Amino acid sequence: MYRLLLLTLFATGFSAHAQTNKSYSVGQIKTNMGEILIFLYDETPNHKASFIKLAKENYWDTLTFNRVIKDFVAQGGCPDTPAGFSDSPYLLKPEFNSKLRHVYGAVGAGRDDNPQMLSAGCQFYVVQNKKGIARLDDKYTIFGQVFQGMDVIDQIVSVKKDSTDTPLSPITLDVNIVSMTEKQIKQKGFDPVLK
Repeated sequence: MYRLLLLTLFATGFSAHAQTNKSYSVGQIKTNMGEILIFLYDETPNHKASFIKLAKENYWDTLTFNRVIKDFVAQGGCPDTPAGFSDSPYLLKPEFNSKLRHVYGAVGAGRDDNPQMLSAGCQFYVVQNKKGIARLDDKYTIFGQVFQGMDVIDQIVSVKKDSTDTPLSPITLDVNIVSMTEKQIKQKGFDPVLK
């Protein structure tokens, strides 16, 4: 009986330890203003896979945060034009999720006014409005959450810009994928398990 109890305690402890050591693919954006870390949601698998794919291909590393609006968003990747997106490599079907909202630090996929609400693979944005932007919920796919570096986003949206909200001094992107454990992510104040 005592031996069985020890085995059960060991197995439970091992299971909990293994859970906190689970690794996640995390988006890392290095800018000339600082580093941003993004948790990528499993609940939006196609957008997550697309972000990882383009980051590993260094797709964004010649691009910038091209549209920055205080109390709204910092947007990066391919610019949108009156005719739609410029050179998006592909479009993605929406993956709306009622648990993923446009809260402060949410990371979403840009799109033009296409009726299917398809996301441009090339463009993402970070919600900078501290109250969130509820009017965008279920219209644009949220696929991540910044858990470190919102101070950087707050600086980015405050730079001097032109009439099209493009920063006068380019804010360059260096987008990578890094591996972090659940424990490391929780130490930064973010719970990777979607409630």
